[in-house]
Amino acid sequence: MDIRRATTVAELTAAEHLYDGPARPEWAERFLAAPGHLMLIAYIAGVPAGMVSGIEMTHPDKGTEMCLYELSVDEPYRRRGIGRALTRALAAVARERGCYDMWVGVERDNDAALAAYRSAQAQDDGDFAMLTWPLT
Repeated sequence: MDIRRATTVAELTAAEHLYDGPARPEWAERFLAAPGHLMLIAYIAGVPAGMVSGIEMTHPDKGTEMCLYELSVDEPYRRRGIGRALTRALAAVARERGCYDMWVGVERDNDAALAAYRSAQAQDDGDFAMLTWPLT
């Protein structure tokens, strides 16, 4: 397995089978141009097998933390440690960038994600409510 940071629109669109929907080149360009946004892609035999995206967030009284925004592993490659490896790789990048922590929100019934994060040494910080404002 080879984990690399995506730096081109072509890399992001080649991994679109790992997303919830198709990649849009204009959004991929915006993602790459945004400071603090990054995506790591795990390749097996040159094929994107998994990805993790992260977003740095800085607050005046806290410093910078990394939000693990999304993790995905293609069905044929699951249960091989790819999610754990991607999570650890993102944590390593966060450390390199001086982040004081990394966090992720995950539904309690998402057993696969919980297992991957726990195997990468994430600690359960307790329940919380997530509220959203649909804007479109």
